[in-house]
Amino acid sequence: MTALATLLLAGCGALPPRMDSPASSAAKPSPDSPLVRMVEVSTPSPELSGFRLMPLAAYSLDARIELTRRAKYSLDVQYYLIQNDRTGRLLLRNVRDAAGRGVHVRLLVDDLYTFGGDPMFIGLSAFPNVEVRLFNPFCCGRDGLLSKYAASLVEFRRLNHRMHNKLFIADNAMVVAGGRNIADEYFARSMSGNFVDMDAFIVGAVVPKLANIFDVYWNSAHAYPVEQIVATDRNGEQLQEDFNKLVDEGDQMMAVTMPPTDILGYGPITDDLEAGRLGLEWGKATAFADSPDKVTAMTAEAARSMSVTMNVFDLVKAARSEVMLCSPYFVPGRMGVQAFTDLRERDVKVTVLTNSLASNDEPLVHIGYARYRPQLLRAGVDLYELSPTRVLLNKRLDLAIPGASLGRLHAKTAVIDRSITFIGSMNLDPRSDSTNTELGVIIHSAEFAREVLRVINISKLQSAYRLRFGPDGSSLQWLTTDDNGEVILYAEPDTTFMLRLQTMLYSPFVPEQEL
Repeated sequence: MTALATLLLAGCGALPPRMDSPASSAAKPSPDSPLVRMVEVSTPSPELSGFRLMPLAAYSLDARIELTRRAKYSLDVQYYLIQNDRTGRLLLRNVRDAAGRGVHVRLLVDDLYTFGGDPMFIGLSAFPNVEVRLFNPFCCGRDGLLSKYAASLVEFRRLNHRMHNKLFIADNAMVVAGGRNIADEYFARSMSGNFVDMDAFIVGAVVPKLANIFDVYWNSAHAYPVEQIVATDRNGEQLQEDFNKLVDEGDQMMAVTMPPTDILGYGPITDDLEAGRLGLEWGKATAFADSPDKVTAMTAEAARSMSVTMNVFDLVKAARSEVMLCSPYFVPGRMGVQAFTDLRERDVKVTVLTNSLASNDEPLVHIGYARYRPQLLRAGVDLYELSPTRVLLNKRLDLAIPGASLGRLHAKTAVIDRSITFIGSMNLDPRSDSTNTELGVIIHSAEFAREVLRVINISKLQSAYRLRFGPDGSSLQWLTTDDNGEVILYAEPDTTFMLRLQTMLYSPFVPEQEL
């Protein structure tokens, strides 16, 4: 009856008019900032950008924490998800401390998964030098995802569009961008499961473009000050006390444990920051993002016209020799299959690493992908699916924490002709194409591409199944190896009969455009 009453009341809420607030922009890099000076002495040429791939979760978290601790003037932080867990509280504790040193903080988070985190966000916003905004917010029902949608069903079209961008900028000089959200599972700190993911540490010529992208989202009509959305009867001092209690107590205070080197042989970026000079791969780069107005597009065609997916796919279609794609949610659609078929007809090698049914945290997305597996294999595309159990045995990825039950793929990268790399937030699926907003960087550097390929190949060869047709030419087989050699599996690996049956029954009814 309670659920029924909630649904009957659906649509009764309304988003308040957005308060006018003066536009703000990223502060110009100041030579007084140690981060700015470090970039200046490290950059070989002003038109170049520098990159360090961060496949190791601990290194990626450490980079964000260290940049927060070392920033002197500004922190611009934009995420799809900042969870109220150990990792979210650890980062925001350091953000609070930075604001206390006089650093101007602008934090923008999508409002879909903020339930349970409202006290954290409204509390942080109560501190001097901090502004927090929610992107495309829900009006009410803020206790859970179902209640959020139930209270705003009449606005489902708008609320179905989300800001999927991930961006972290310190002193407008150093950036972390890529696939990771801020939550335990993205940094190998979750007991239930962790993601294989990749970020890049970025400096140089491309940073002003990334800063401008942040400004566009921050100043858009879809970014609401958190005070307008989250109701509270606490005054500023009480909100600060609540926030301090939340982030200063508990095991989030534990230091991030890091191995001496990652799978590429790099130490943590902290070592470079301590030394005062950055060892990076250098090249020319372009950053791009969807317009924030994509969230109010009335048709899929209108949203697609604003989509960064086409930028990346144009590069893929122009490949001359090889394409390596890594996408956790991979639903190519008819156009994608045709594009890959055209590439193979030009003798361009195409390899895709994605999640298996067992490793996918969105099983319905797997249905959309599975529809196209036979066509892709017939076209000559090499398909690899991550094993949720084998990946935990891969010590080079450092995901195996005591009690963790499985690993999942979350990295979103593409390498074209071993010289051009895309890294960002975009999946190769309909939601990234025409529903969510995305952000990415295209890097022209054979050295950086080589490192990305090395990391993908480690997962592909040591933690994934290779797909092929069986002798009948239509059934699928999954190949892997164990201590006794090659192993051939004849059903979706690591899954139960009930999961396979459920997936089969759902398959005819899953709308591909929503995947």
